Amino acid sequence: MAAGSGKFNKGLEVPNAHKALDNMKYEIASELNLPVHQGSEDYWGNLTSKDCGKVGGRMVKKLVEMAENQLQNQ
Repeated sequence: MAAGSGKFNKGLEVPNAHKALDNMKYEIASELNLPVHQGSEDYWGNLTSKDCGKVGGRMVKKLVEMAENQLQNQ
């Protein structure tokens, strides 16, 4: 099955979530001093898989922290 053609890949449920996640990604990349910037249209071919994984890992960590805080405040 081709990428993106699965029945479960319907996009994000929250409006503007893609932009917020993109902003988070570039903010974290900046914190890690990685040579990418907003507007590079997701071409990170000059980075190692390890560096890209660090960005993804920190994104997940921040999202989990945000969800935990939200649950505590309910």
